[in-house]
Amino acid sequence: MLPFAEIARTAADQLDFVREQVRTYALAESPTRELEALAACADLVVAGHADTGGRTRRVPSANGDHLVTTWGPDNGEHLLLVGHYDTVWPIGRLPYVDDGERIAGPGVYDMKSGLVVIEAALKTLALLGIPLTRQVRLVVIADEEIGSPTGRAVVEAELAGAVAVLGFESPHPGGVLKSGRRGSTRVRLNVEGREAHAALDPDKGVSAIDELVDQLAAVRKLIPDDGTTLANVGTIAGGGRANVIAGSASAELGLRFTTLEAEQRVLRALDALSPVREGANVTVVRLSHRPAWSPPEPNPLLNKVIEVGAALGQEISGKPAAGAGDTNLTGAAGVPTLDGFGPHGQGAHAPDESVVVSTIPDRIALTAALLASL
Repeated sequence: MLPFAEIARTAADQLDFVREQVRTYALAESPTRELEALAACADLVVAGHADTGGRTRRVPSANGDHLVTTWGPDNGEHLLLVGHYDTVWPIGRLPYVDDGERIAGPGVYDMKSGLVVIEAALKTLALLGIPLTRQVRLVVIADEEIGSPTGRAVVEAELAGAVAVLGFESPHPGGVLKSGRRGSTRVRLNVEGREAHAALDPDKGVSAIDELVDQLAAVRKLIPDDGTTLANVGTIAGGGRANVIAGSASAELGLRFTTLEAEQRVLRALDALSPVREGANVTVVRLSHRPAWSPPEPNPLLNKVIEVGAALGQEISGKPAAGAGDTNLTGAAGVPTLDGFGPHGQGAHAPDESVVVSTIPDRIALTAALLASL
């Protein structure tokens, strides 16, 4: 039986450490693909892991180093934790503010405070002399905010032998955990036509823009109206001059799916698109893909977390989330998964991004107890 009251008290004692560490990580701003900034932040995260006894392996990629850190023995099954250190904010865009009640700044909610919760939980267990149940393995990705194009393989490589996965992204409002996520796929629809003078030789041209418009109309008809699929045309580009028939055009689409079945059906239909006009060429390029993760029924992992939370005096619940993340990969692979273990807050990808300071100790205690019981 774990000493839950002592865990809660010791977790609360970590608050000053957390505030300083969140400040350190947030001020090391790390926008996706800003390689020098990412490297500087990664160095700090690696140092933080080392201070808690972690052993880190850096996995280089074109988008920055991914980090794989382990605590505990190097054999047997492991508990996999997932996070990222890249952010959506250009450097200098958001100020850092800690007024004692809220911590605001770039990436504090999404999701550098979640990374620090893990460190504080490990410190809590060490101070109490409570051993880990099994090896803990943490994957921290450098390009999650653009769909983990290079990070996906790193997450998937750590799934073998994982008994469960905990994600430290921000939770639902009120701290509700995320028990599932919509699938998320970005595709680019490319159209090639044939340029010609729009007045002198219109019959010799094939308008890529006209073709793209018709293709987008066809895409709309592919989207089911049963609530399983959302589609957004995010960008459109094409052509060059009003007196030249456009030779190329493209559109980027964002797709969200509640089920794997809807996802597979729609993506197959997109791959089968064909030109409306003779002489046009249509291709669909998949830019990123995270499969739909549907919550299992029953959900033993969620039930276990609810039980541990109750022992700490916390009321825990979970429900699916609309947004996608790296836990889509683990949940869709069938490994028991929960996400949203970061502190309560608001404003992911918004100017009011912040975390509520008073909620941090509970998240530390919950994480510590799970690391010692799962």
